Amino acid sequence: MPPQTQISIRHTSTHSIQTESPNTIPPHMQRKTIVIAGETASGKSALALWLAQHIPGGGEIVVADSMQVWRGMDIGTAKPTAAERALVAHHGIDLADPHHEAFSAADWLREATRAIADIQARQRSAIVVGGTNLYLRLLFEGLVESARPDAEFRKSLDALDANALREKLIQVDPETAARLHINDRRRSVRALEIAHATGQPASAARNQWNSATTIIPDRFQLILLDWSTATLNQRINSRVQHFVDAGWLDEVNQLTRAAPLVAQAMEAVGYRELLDALESRCSLKEAVEKIKIRTRRYAKQQRTWLRRFQTSPHCATLDAENKIFEKISQEALSVLCGAI
Repeated sequence: MPPQTQISIRHTSTHSIQTESPNTIPPHMQRKTIVIAGETASGKSALALWLAQHIPGGGEIVVADSMQVWRGMDIGTAKPTAAERALVAHHGIDLADPHHEAFSAADWLREATRAIADIQARQRSAIVVGGTNLYLRLLFEGLVESARPDAEFRKSLDALDANALREKLIQVDPETAARLHINDRRRSVRALEIAHATGQPASAARNQWNSATTIIPDRFQLILLDWSTATLNQRINSRVQHFVDAGWLDEVNQLTRAAPLVAQAMEAVGYRELLDALESRCSLKEAVEKIKIRTRRYAKQQRTWLRRFQTSPHCATLDAENKIFEKISQEALSVLCGAI
Protein backbone atom coordinates (compact mmCIF):
# COMPACT_ATOMS: atom_id res chain seq x y z
CA MET A 1 0.00 0.00 0.00
CA PRO A 2 1.35 3.50 -0.72
CA PRO A 3 2.89 4.98 2.43
CA GLN A 4 1.06 8.30 2.35
CA THR A 5 -0.11 9.93 5.50
CA GLN A 6 -3.37 11.70 4.73
CA ILE A 7 -6.52 10.13 6.18
CA SER A 8 -9.88 11.80 6.31
CA ILE A 9 -12.87 10.72 8.37
CA ARG A 10 -16.54 11.20 7.72
CA HIS A 11 -18.65 10.80 10.84
CA THR A 12 -22.37 10.46 10.27
CA SER A 13 -23.27 11.43 13.79
CA THR A 14 -24.74 14.90 14.29
CA HIS A 15 -22.85 15.36 17.55
CA SER A 16 -19.32 14.76 18.74
CA ILE A 17 -18.44 12.40 21.57
CA GLN A 18 -16.98 14.05 24.63
CA THR A 19 -14.41 12.38 26.83
CA GLU A 20 -12.00 13.24 29.58
CA SER A 21 -8.97 11.63 27.94
CA PRO A 22 -8.13 10.25 24.48
CA ASN A 23 -7.07 7.03 26.22
CA THR A 24 -10.32 6.50 28.11
CA ILE A 25 -13.54 4.99 26.82
CA PRO A 26 -16.32 7.43 27.78
CA PRO A 27 -19.05 6.09 30.10
CA HIS A 28 -21.72 5.92 27.37
CA MET A 29 -19.40 3.76 25.21
CA GLN A 30 -18.45 1.22 27.88
CA ARG A 31 -21.33 -1.16 27.13
CA LYS A 32 -21.32 -0.63 23.38
CA THR A 33 -20.48 -3.41 20.99
CA ILE A 34 -17.92 -2.30 18.41
CA VAL A 35 -18.54 -3.39 14.83
CA ILE A 36 -15.92 -3.13 12.06
CA ALA A 37 -17.28 -3.42 8.53
CA GLY A 38 -16.07 -3.01 4.96
CA GLU A 39 -15.77 -4.88 1.70
CA THR A 40 -13.63 -7.97 1.38
CA ALA A 41 -9.90 -7.09 1.41
CA SER A 42 -10.59 -3.72 3.06
CA GLY A 43 -8.36 -4.43 6.07
CA LYS A 44 -11.13 -4.68 8.64
CA SER A 45 -9.75 -7.84 10.32
CA ALA A 46 -6.33 -6.26 10.82
CA LEU A 47 -7.98 -3.18 12.30
CA ALA A 48 -10.11 -5.28 14.67
CA LEU A 49 -7.01 -7.18 15.82
CA TRP A 50 -5.16 -3.94 16.52
CA LEU A 51 -8.09 -2.36 18.35
CA ALA A 52 -8.54 -5.43 20.55
CA GLN A 53 -4.96 -4.98 21.73
CA HIS A 54 -5.03 -1.19 22.17
CA ILE A 55 -8.51 -0.27 23.32
CA PRO A 56 -8.63 0.53 27.05
CA GLY A 57 -9.57 -2.61 28.97
CA GLY A 58 -8.77 -4.85 26.01
CA GLY A 59 -11.10 -6.56 23.59
CA GLU A 60 -12.03 -9.86 22.00
CA ILE A 61 -13.19 -10.49 18.45
CA VAL A 62 -16.48 -11.99 17.28
CA VAL A 63 -16.18 -12.98 13.62
CA ALA A 64 -19.20 -12.27 11.37
CA ASP A 65 -18.24 -14.35 8.35
CA SER A 66 -20.49 -17.08 7.01
CA MET A 67 -17.54 -19.03 5.58
CA GLN A 68 -15.15 -18.86 8.53
CA VAL A 69 -17.60 -21.01 10.48
CA TRP A 70 -16.38 -24.07 8.51
CA ARG A 71 -13.57 -26.07 10.06
CA GLY A 72 -10.58 -26.62 7.78
CA MET A 73 -11.53 -23.84 5.35
CA ASP A 74 -8.79 -21.51 6.51
CA ILE A 75 -6.71 -19.95 3.74
CA GLY A 76 -9.48 -19.14 1.27
CA THR A 77 -11.74 -17.62 3.92
CA ALA A 78 -8.93 -15.49 5.40
CA LYS A 79 -9.50 -17.08 8.79
CA PRO A 80 -7.37 -15.61 11.61
CA THR A 81 -4.12 -17.48 12.01
CA ALA A 82 -3.07 -19.43 15.09
CA ALA A 83 -0.67 -16.59 15.95
CA GLU A 84 -3.46 -14.00 15.72
CA ARG A 85 -5.74 -16.13 17.88
CA ALA A 86 -2.95 -16.43 20.44
CA LEU A 87 -2.78 -12.62 20.60
CA VAL A 88 -6.54 -12.03 20.83
CA ALA A 89 -9.42 -14.41 21.58
CA HIS A 90 -11.64 -14.99 18.53
CA HIS A 91 -15.22 -16.25 18.63
CA GLY A 92 -17.50 -17.39 15.79
CA ILE A 93 -15.03 -19.51 13.81
CA ASP A 94 -14.68 -23.28 13.28
CA LEU A 95 -18.26 -23.95 14.33
CA ALA A 96 -19.34 -26.55 11.76
CA ASP A 97 -18.05 -29.49 9.71
CA PRO A 98 -18.08 -28.55 6.00
CA HIS A 99 -18.60 -32.19 5.00
CA HIS A 100 -21.76 -32.95 6.94
CA GLU A 101 -23.42 -30.04 8.75
CA ALA A 102 -25.66 -27.12 7.90
CA PHE A 103 -25.18 -23.73 9.51
CA SER A 104 -27.74 -20.93 9.45
CA ALA A 105 -27.73 -17.21 10.12
CA ALA A 106 -29.80 -17.98 13.22
CA ASP A 107 -27.04 -20.33 14.41
CA TRP A 108 -24.49 -17.54 14.02
CA LEU A 109 -26.67 -14.97 15.77
CA ARG A 110 -27.11 -17.29 18.74
CA GLU A 111 -23.34 -17.89 18.98
CA ALA A 112 -22.50 -14.21 18.54
CA THR A 113 -25.03 -13.02 21.11
CA ARG A 114 -23.70 -15.47 23.66
CA ALA A 115 -20.08 -14.50 22.96
CA ILE A 116 -20.76 -10.76 23.20
CA ALA A 117 -22.56 -11.17 26.52
CA ASP A 118 -19.70 -13.28 27.89
CA ILE A 119 -17.03 -10.80 26.75
CA GLN A 120 -18.84 -7.80 28.22
CA ALA A 121 -19.53 -9.65 31.46
CA ARG A 122 -15.74 -9.84 31.85
CA GLN A 123 -15.52 -6.05 31.38
CA ARG A 124 -13.87 -6.32 27.98
CA SER A 125 -14.89 -4.84 24.64
CA ALA A 126 -16.62 -7.07 22.09
CA ILE A 127 -15.44 -6.27 18.57
CA VAL A 128 -17.57 -7.79 15.81
CA VAL A 129 -15.84 -7.95 12.43
CA GLY A 130 -16.65 -9.62 9.15
CA GLY A 131 -17.92 -9.27 5.63
CA THR A 132 -21.23 -11.11 5.93
CA ASN A 133 -23.40 -8.03 6.17
CA LEU A 134 -26.54 -10.14 6.58
CA TYR A 135 -25.09 -11.26 9.91
CA LEU A 136 -24.43 -7.66 10.93
CA ARG A 137 -27.96 -6.61 10.07
CA LEU A 138 -29.38 -9.50 12.08
CA LEU A 139 -27.16 -8.45 14.98
CA PHE A 140 -28.53 -4.90 14.77
CA GLU A 141 -32.19 -5.74 14.19
CA GLY A 142 -32.68 -9.28 15.48
CA LEU A 143 -34.01 -12.30 13.67
CA VAL A 144 -37.50 -12.07 12.26
CA GLU A 145 -39.44 -15.29 12.79
CA SER A 146 -39.56 -17.12 9.48
CA ALA A 147 -41.36 -20.14 8.16
CA ARG A 148 -40.45 -23.29 10.04
CA PRO A 149 -39.45 -26.33 7.98
CA ASP A 150 -42.28 -28.80 7.29
CA ALA A 151 -40.82 -32.33 7.40
CA GLU A 152 -43.41 -33.85 5.09
CA PHE A 153 -43.21 -31.04 2.58
CA ARG A 154 -39.40 -31.14 2.68
CA LYS A 155 -39.53 -34.89 2.02
CA SER A 156 -41.65 -34.32 -1.08
CA LEU A 157 -39.14 -31.75 -2.35
CA ASP A 158 -36.18 -34.03 -1.68
CA ALA A 159 -37.76 -36.57 -4.03
CA LEU A 160 -37.58 -34.12 -6.96
CA ASP A 161 -34.61 -33.91 -9.30
CA ALA A 162 -33.04 -30.54 -10.14
CA ASN A 163 -35.22 -29.93 -13.21
CA ALA A 164 -38.48 -30.78 -11.45
CA LEU A 165 -37.51 -28.61 -8.47
CA ARG A 166 -36.75 -25.72 -10.81
CA GLU A 167 -40.12 -26.07 -12.58
CA LYS A 168 -41.93 -26.03 -9.26
CA LEU A 169 -40.04 -22.93 -8.14
CA ILE A 170 -40.81 -21.14 -11.42
CA GLN A 171 -44.52 -21.75 -10.84
CA VAL A 172 -44.46 -20.54 -7.22
CA ASP A 173 -41.78 -17.83 -7.22
CA PRO A 174 -40.47 -16.94 -10.70
CA GLU A 175 -38.38 -14.04 -9.39
CA THR A 176 -36.41 -16.28 -7.04
CA ALA A 177 -36.13 -18.95 -9.75
CA ALA A 178 -34.56 -16.42 -12.11
CA ARG A 179 -32.04 -15.39 -9.42
CA LEU A 180 -30.93 -18.88 -8.35
CA HIS A 181 -28.80 -21.35 -10.27
CA ILE A 182 -30.57 -24.61 -11.05
CA ASN A 183 -28.05 -26.46 -8.86
CA ASP A 184 -28.61 -24.22 -5.84
CA ARG A 185 -30.87 -26.81 -4.25
CA ARG A 186 -30.66 -25.51 -0.70
CA ARG A 187 -31.98 -22.04 -1.51
CA SER A 188 -34.53 -23.37 -3.97
CA VAL A 189 -35.97 -25.72 -1.35
CA ARG A 190 -36.04 -22.95 1.25
CA ALA A 191 -37.88 -20.60 -1.11
CA LEU A 192 -40.52 -23.26 -1.73
CA GLU A 193 -40.84 -23.91 2.00
CA ILE A 194 -41.44 -20.22 2.68
CA ALA A 195 -44.09 -19.99 -0.02
CA HIS A 196 -45.74 -23.18 1.25
CA ALA A 197 -45.85 -21.96 4.87
CA THR A 198 -46.74 -18.29 4.32
CA GLY A 199 -48.66 -18.24 1.07
CA GLN A 200 -46.29 -15.52 -0.16
CA PRO A 201 -43.25 -15.94 -2.44
CA ALA A 202 -39.90 -15.65 -0.70
CA SER A 203 -38.96 -12.86 -3.13
CA ALA A 204 -41.72 -10.62 -1.73
CA ALA A 205 -40.37 -10.83 1.81
CA ARG A 206 -36.78 -10.43 0.57
CA ASN A 207 -37.63 -7.30 -1.46
CA GLN A 208 -39.41 -5.75 1.51
CA TRP A 209 -36.48 -6.49 3.83
CA ASN A 210 -33.88 -5.27 1.33
CA SER A 211 -35.66 -1.96 0.77
CA ALA A 212 -35.98 -1.18 4.48
CA THR A 213 -33.50 1.14 6.20
CA THR A 214 -31.15 -0.62 8.59
CA ILE A 215 -31.55 0.63 12.15
CA ILE A 216 -28.43 0.45 14.31
CA PRO A 217 -29.34 0.58 18.02
CA ASP A 218 -27.54 2.82 20.51
CA ARG A 219 -25.64 -0.13 21.98
CA PHE A 220 -23.51 -0.46 18.82
CA GLN A 221 -20.75 1.67 17.33
CA LEU A 222 -20.00 0.85 13.71
CA ILE A 223 -16.72 1.75 12.00
CA LEU A 224 -16.76 1.34 8.25
CA LEU A 225 -13.62 1.29 6.10
CA ASP A 226 -14.09 2.96 2.73
CA TRP A 227 -11.85 2.49 -0.33
CA SER A 228 -12.15 3.57 -3.96
CA THR A 229 -13.29 0.76 -6.23
CA ALA A 230 -10.04 0.84 -8.22
CA THR A 231 -7.84 0.50 -5.14
CA LEU A 232 -10.02 -2.18 -3.60
CA ASN A 233 -9.91 -4.22 -6.80
CA GLN A 234 -6.12 -4.09 -6.73
CA ARG A 235 -6.14 -5.26 -3.12
CA ILE A 236 -8.53 -8.10 -4.00
CA ASN A 237 -6.35 -9.30 -6.86
CA SER A 238 -3.24 -9.24 -4.68
CA ARG A 239 -4.98 -11.07 -1.86
CA VAL A 240 -6.29 -13.85 -4.08
CA GLN A 241 -2.79 -14.44 -5.42
CA HIS A 242 -1.42 -14.42 -1.87
CA PHE A 243 -3.92 -17.11 -0.87
CA VAL A 244 -2.87 -19.28 -3.81
CA ASP A 245 0.80 -18.81 -2.97
CA ALA A 246 0.04 -19.75 0.66
CA GLY A 247 -1.29 -23.18 -0.33
CA TRP A 248 -4.99 -22.64 -1.03
CA LEU A 249 -5.03 -25.29 -3.77
CA ASP A 250 -3.61 -27.88 -1.36
CA GLU A 251 -6.23 -26.90 1.22
CA VAL A 252 -9.04 -27.52 -1.27
CA ASN A 253 -7.45 -30.81 -2.31
CA GLN A 254 -7.22 -32.09 1.26
CA LEU A 255 -10.75 -30.98 2.12
CA THR A 256 -12.40 -32.56 -0.91
CA ARG A 257 -10.39 -35.79 -0.75
CA ALA A 258 -11.74 -36.42 2.75
CA ALA A 259 -15.36 -36.14 1.56
CA PRO A 260 -17.43 -33.82 -0.66
CA LEU A 261 -18.18 -30.44 0.88
CA VAL A 262 -21.82 -29.63 1.61
CA ALA A 263 -23.38 -27.22 -0.89
CA GLN A 264 -23.42 -24.40 1.64
CA ALA A 265 -19.67 -24.65 2.23
CA MET A 266 -18.99 -24.87 -1.51
CA GLU A 267 -20.56 -21.43 -1.88
CA ALA A 268 -17.36 -19.93 -0.45
CA VAL A 269 -15.65 -17.92 -3.16
CA GLY A 270 -12.81 -19.83 -4.77
CA TYR A 271 -13.36 -23.36 -3.53
CA ARG A 272 -15.46 -24.51 -6.47
CA GLU A 273 -13.11 -22.81 -8.91
CA LEU A 274 -10.02 -24.49 -7.43
CA LEU A 275 -11.81 -27.85 -7.38
CA ASP A 276 -12.42 -27.36 -11.10
CA ALA A 277 -8.69 -26.87 -11.55
CA LEU A 278 -7.89 -29.96 -9.48
CA GLU A 279 -10.28 -32.03 -11.59
CA SER A 280 -8.84 -30.63 -14.87
CA ARG A 281 -11.96 -28.73 -15.90
CA CYS A 282 -9.82 -25.61 -16.21
CA SER A 283 -6.24 -24.54 -15.63
CA LEU A 284 -5.06 -23.08 -12.32
CA LYS A 285 -4.46 -19.75 -14.03
CA GLU A 286 -8.04 -19.71 -15.34
CA ALA A 287 -9.39 -20.66 -11.90
CA VAL A 288 -7.45 -17.85 -10.21
CA GLU A 289 -8.76 -15.31 -12.72
CA LYS A 290 -12.33 -16.52 -12.13
CA ILE A 291 -11.83 -16.15 -8.37
CA LYS A 292 -10.61 -12.57 -8.77
CA ILE A 293 -13.63 -11.67 -10.89
CA ARG A 294 -16.07 -13.35 -8.52
CA THR A 295 -14.47 -11.67 -5.49
CA ARG A 296 -14.70 -8.23 -7.10
CA ARG A 297 -18.40 -8.87 -7.80
CA TYR A 298 -18.89 -9.93 -4.20
CA ALA A 299 -17.27 -6.69 -3.01
CA LYS A 300 -19.72 -4.75 -5.16
CA GLN A 301 -22.63 -6.55 -3.50
CA GLN A 302 -21.15 -5.79 -0.08
CA ARG A 303 -20.90 -2.11 -0.99
CA THR A 304 -24.66 -1.98 -1.58
CA TRP A 305 -25.31 -3.36 1.91
CA LEU A 306 -22.81 -1.01 3.52
CA ARG A 307 -24.52 2.06 2.10
CA ARG A 308 -27.57 1.13 4.16
CA PHE A 309 -25.48 1.21 7.31
CA GLN A 310 -23.90 4.60 6.58
CA THR A 311 -27.10 6.55 7.19
CA SER A 312 -27.02 5.68 10.88
CA PRO A 313 -25.76 8.18 13.47
CA HIS A 314 -23.93 5.23 15.03
CA CYS A 315 -21.73 4.73 11.94
CA ALA A 316 -18.34 6.38 11.44
CA THR A 317 -16.93 6.01 7.93
CA LEU A 318 -13.14 6.14 7.67
CA ASP A 319 -11.75 7.04 4.26
CA ALA A 320 -8.92 4.52 3.90
CA GLU A 321 -7.60 5.73 0.55
CA ASN A 322 -3.93 6.81 0.57
CA LYS A 323 -3.36 5.82 4.16
CA ILE A 324 -0.92 4.01 6.33
CA PHE A 325 -2.28 1.48 8.80
CA GLU A 326 -1.01 3.35 11.86
CA LYS A 327 -2.99 6.44 10.88
CA ILE A 328 -6.30 4.72 10.28
CA SER A 329 -5.97 2.60 13.41
CA GLN A 330 -5.46 5.74 15.49
CA GLU A 331 -8.44 7.37 13.79
CA ALA A 332 -10.59 4.36 14.66
CA LEU A 333 -9.42 4.43 18.26
CA SER A 334 -10.23 8.13 18.41
CA VAL A 335 -13.77 7.44 17.26
CA LEU A 336 -14.22 4.88 20.03
CA CYS A 337 -12.61 7.06 22.69
CA GLY A 338 -14.40 10.22 21.63
CA ALA A 339 -11.28 12.23 20.78
CA ILE A 340 -12.54 13.69 17.51
